[in-house]
Amino acid sequence: MLYRSIYIGNPAYLKLQDNQMKILCPETKSEKGSVSVEDLGLLMLDHFQITISHQLIQQLMGNNVVLISCDSLHLPHGMMLPLHGHTQHSERVKAQMEASEPLKKQLWKQTVESKIENQTAVLMKLGKYVEPMLTYKENVKSGDLTNMEGIAAQHYWKYLISLDFLRQRYGASPNHFFNFGYSVIRSIVARAIVETGMLPVLGIFHKNKYNPYCLADDLMEPFRPFVDLLVMQWLEHNPETEELSRDFKAYILQIATKDVQINSQIRPLMVAVKMTTVSLYKSLTGEKRQILFPRLV
Repeated sequence: MLYRSIYIGNPAYLKLQDNQMKILCPETKSEKGSVSVEDLGLLMLDHFQITISHQLIQQLMGNNVVLISCDSLHLPHGMMLPLHGHTQHSERVKAQMEASEPLKKQLWKQTVESKIENQTAVLMKLGKYVEPMLTYKENVKSGDLTNMEGIAAQHYWKYLISLDFLRQRYGASPNHFFNFGYSVIRSIVARAIVETGMLPVLGIFHKNKYNPYCLADDLMEPFRPFVDLLVMQWLEHNPETEELSRDFKAYILQIATKDVQINSQIRPLMVAVKMTTVSLYKSLTGEKRQILFPRLV
């Protein structure tokens, strides 16, 4: 099923009626639009004068819709997910907790290899220098002990943006464009993890005790280049812009329906993310030996 990503950046009153999310004018209560809750995958709220009914929130959680709230800078500040989204939740969490360190190191190796492969594809599409990236991917070890991910990132950002560009969370433009896109991807991945029956907090590599989404941060790594390509294409057509406009946000939210190649099939990215999380669970239980990650097409 192809889920929709909805961005709301104006004052609005959101309520549930006949399994539809009704979008009303807060002053006149006239209807401005409606969306079936079953069709929603992601809902982003980006205005302080948005009111949402608790009944609608419950329905959103019941349908595994990720609800994102933006702050005063119009950046994603938090997200709401259901506590569990699968009937075998406890069994699947147990598989996560019992996974051996050697297995997790092998799974992280696969994750880093996929990320570098997709970064290489981005550089190739944009006509950038890629040769060292091929070597970096071949030299990834179990657990990425030689930090090929970091070494590849230095080359990647240098040739993707400029020789003096510093990729930082709070860095200068265009860092904030990438940060916004990564927040969206992180939310989509967290949603799929919960829907698969696992805990986002139990990562295979990330282990920060202050981070409730360690596993999401692990699995989103190969998806980052998809954001990078969209941002670069946006900047190419909007070279003078430096602000996160509503048009840019709506543009980035389309990433959920972008086609990617996974397991020799073409699937929307949101569907591919679910295939990735399911394959991770099967790898943790020994049913599979490889996580399915997407490739740029």
